[in-house]
Amino acid sequence: MHQLAQSPSTGADPAAGPPVVPWKPPVNDPFLQAAQAQAAARPAGLGKRFAARLIDSVVLLGIVGAVSVPLVSKALAHIDGKVEAAKQTGETVTVWLIDGTTAGYFGGVLAALLVIGVLYEALPTAKWGRTLGKKLCGLEVRDIESFEAPSFGSALRRWLVYGVLGVLVVGVLNVLWCVFDRPWRQCWHDKVARTFVAG
Repeated sequence: MHQLAQSPSTGADPAAGPPVVPWKPPVNDPFLQAAQAQAAARPAGLGKRFAARLIDSVVLLGIVGAVSVPLVSKALAHIDGKVEAAKQTGETVTVWLIDGTTAGYFGGVLAALLVIGVLYEALPTAKWGRTLGKKLCGLEVRDIESFEAPSFGSALRRWLVYGVLGVLVVGVLNVLWCVFDRPWRQCWHDKVARTFVAG
């Protein structure tokens, strides 16, 4: 008697073909998206940059002003005392407004500006690529080669050049330089730090 061999049951119909894989919508690689966004970064518009700088300046000077009020008050009181002492002599004398005492007070104000500026400008720029003003205006500071947030060293150089030039009143020319600079619209502090403002 002839007996047919039976194949083990797989539960699948051989005529149905290979199993069907459920369709999933394609998902973009987040790392690729981030790289494409960085590569597409362009220099920010001057209007947005001006608005961001205005916001940052108001916040920064407000904090520095609050910290500096006692120092400025002491300096003014010292000057008033010198003027009053000169009047008491009844003679015409020269009163120097800047001396060792007032220079110390005004130096403290300058130190407060630089230190608070590091905390408000340099640290957030190195960590997130933006300050409060730039965040509100949708801007970022980026390294001109890697297109990422600058290192702390670059962010610190950027702030120190901006701050020192501002104190020396050359800061106006520094800020206006981006109007003429091409192609990255860099100010002098950007050139020193090798950064640009994207937005």
